[in-house]
Amino acid sequence: MKFKIVGDSCCDLTKEELSKEYFVNVPLTLTVGGVDIVDDETLDTKDLLKRMAECEDCPRSSCPSPEAYMEAYEGADEVYVVTLSSKLSGSYNSAMLAKNMFLEEHPDVKIYVFDSKSAAAAQHLICEKIEALALKGNKYETIVSMTEEYIKKQFTIFVLENLDVMRKNGRMSKVKSIVASVLNIKPVLYGKDGEIQQLDQAKGMNKALNKMLWHIEKGNFDKKRKVEITQCDSYERCMNVRKILMEKFGFENVVVLEAKGVSSLYENRGGIVLSL
Repeated sequence: MKFKIVGDSCCDLTKEELSKEYFVNVPLTLTVGGVDIVDDETLDTKDLLKRMAECEDCPRSSCPSPEAYMEAYEGADEVYVVTLSSKLSGSYNSAMLAKNMFLEEHPDVKIYVFDSKSAAAAQHLICEKIEALALKGNKYETIVSMTEEYIKKQFTIFVLENLDVMRKNGRMSKVKSIVASVLNIKPVLYGKDGEIQQLDQAKGMNKALNKMLWHIEKGNFDKKRKVEITQCDSYERCMNVRKILMEKFGFENVVVLEAKGVSSLYENRGGIVLSL
């Protein structure tokens, strides 16, 4: 049985992964300063960040069309789709609409759309989980059930250097983000049931990162669980976090990923998004 793993572009799939025939990226479209930018392999993240810094208007993202998803579903017997949280983006609804339309003409194809209830590193981990299960020859139903269980146990936590895009897109209250900016207060944010909530806060980025690490340590997570960090122009900072996770906390596998377009848009320069 031929399978495909279809991810919207917030999955931050690597070039190596996209070279495999079963991985497909369905790009969102980013709008910065009136210019539409497709979040595919042609996107230049440095140029995107520069445009964002120079743009007074609110950068935005648009989810993939159902037609784009339907095209990605072609050519497989089993299709596993991983999207941004349905509470943060229309990507999930678009993928579901595409599924229903596609199955009208291809009733024998099995398609399952996973609501990641998260973004970025969490989505990438889900894609890797599906890949591992599929390559071991598990049945479609087993892959679906085991992946859904995996999603339920995921934990995503993050600290952002710049809150502007989050605020402008309604992810934080205007007052809270202004106060945070003026006082250099950095909220420690996390995902809860697909939404972004504040877990803690600290003055300054370093103290906020220490708070983030404290919550991970307090969480008493299985050290064999893979940890992934999505970095946006924050490589050195992320590598320091990785070192602490491995050398002090004992996590065995911590990987730093490069943020693509959507992740860069919301994470912004200097941010760290961590999932396990």
